[in-house]
Amino acid sequence: MMLPRWRWWFLAALFLAVVIAAIYLPILRRNIKQAAKLQQRSEEQARRELTQPTVINPSDPKVKAKLFWASGANDGTLSSVVVELPLASDPVLRSKQVLNTLLAGPVDTELRTLPPDAALLAFYLLPDGTAIADFSEALGTSIPSGIESEQMAVDSITRTLEANVPQVRRLKILIHGQEVETLAGHLDLSQAFVVNANTPIGPRAATSSPVPTSEAQQLTPAATTVKLAASPDKPATKP
Repeated sequence: MMLPRWRWWFLAALFLAVVIAAIYLPILRRNIKQAAKLQQRSEEQARRELTQPTVINPSDPKVKAKLFWASGANDGTLSSVVVELPLASDPVLRSKQVLNTLLAGPVDTELRTLPPDAALLAFYLLPDGTAIADFSEALGTSIPSGIESEQMAVDSITRTLEANVPQVRRLKILIHGQEVETLAGHLDLSQAFVVNANTPIGPRAATSSPVPTSEAQQLTPAATTVKLAASPDKPATKP
């Protein structure tokens, strides 16, 4: 029994539609994924413009800054990316500029080491080269909990400072103006981290390893004084 001609035409059209769908569906999915990334990027940028003051000054000389984001190897390693930025000569302003750029994240958001809603609230530099970076609560609450992700976050901060601000020797991280024990439950934030091994701070290597407790305890009173009295745009001085 032969099928009516209209059924043959219907089956042919249906087959053609299936072929076209098979060809264009992957393209459509890829376009939707790219659009979602662009939208996420735009939302992050808008939120950052509201929460963070822009400290980039176009009149500053452009410098090839080295920033550290995830390598993409899924093994907890970082990779450096050279970005041309107008950077100030003042170490405090320069630190803010590179850290805000680090927080803005790489072009590929999957290589981000810091939460997209985290913000740098203040940055101070003591005369002995100890820096105090005060971040918003999102640095601890939005980062994936785990020693690897927390270590990568701190490493990306310290290595970016090491590469671009030689005056910073050690780093103390505060969360919303307060000292906290851990970043997100694992990495110890009660002590300072060694940043720059090119300055005479002892035999320790330039890694995100905490400074021994005896030295870290000496940082706490100074950090508190700076937090209350120092201007965020000028290096702090001892009383």
